[in-house]
Amino acid sequence: MPRRIIPVADARSLPPLKAGDSLHTPSGEVLDTLARPLKDLRISVTDRCNFRCVYCMPRAVFDKNYQFLPHAALLTLEEIERLARLFVAQGVTKIRLTGGEPLLRKNIEFLIERLAALRTPTGEPLDLTLTTNGSILARKARALRDAGLTRVTVSLDALDDALFRRMNDADFAVADVLDGIEAAHAVG
Repeated sequence: MPRRIIPVADARSLPPLKAGDSLHTPSGEVLDTLARPLKDLRISVTDRCNFRCVYCMPRAVFDKNYQFLPHAALLTLEEIERLARLFVAQGVTKIRLTGGEPLLRKNIEFLIERLAALRTPTGEPLDLTLTTNGSILARKARALRDAGLTRVTVSLDALDDALFRRMNDADFAVADVLDGIEAAHAVG
C-alpha cells in the first residue's frame, strides 16, 4: 500500500464558520496498513497526572518545575467531541479516554455526556470507556455513570500498600484506589 501524507492544520487559526456554512462529515471506514478497519480510538484528555509512577512519569523528569502543556494548548472539550464525531463517522465504535489522569480534566463529565450521545452510522451507542489510576474515582464515580460512562479500567500496580506508594511516588494508598473501584461497582 503506498504511503500517504495527510497534512494537518490547526483549525483554531482558520476563519470562523458563518451561518449557512455547511460541513461535510465523511463516512466510511478507515483501514490500517493491513486493510483492517480501525474501530478503537484512544483520546488523551490531559498530560497531567497526580501520580509520579517510576515507569511513566518519574519524579526525576516530572518534578514541581516540569512545564506541562498550557491549558490553551489542549483541545477543548468541544474540539474533542467534534473529532470523536468525525472518527465515529469513519467506523470507530469504541472510545477510550485517557491521560495523564483523565479525571483531573475539568468538566470531564460534560465530555462524557456528549460522547455518550454519539451513535455509530448503524445507530448503536459507542463503547465508551475511561482508564484511570483510581485515586479520585470514589468522588467521581456517580457523576461519570450519570454522564453515560459505561466502562472503566483502573490501573493498580500493587495491592501491597508500601510497594504501591513506592511505585506511584505520590504517597497514594491502595485503599484510595480500592474505594474508587468499589464506588464504580456500586453505581454500575
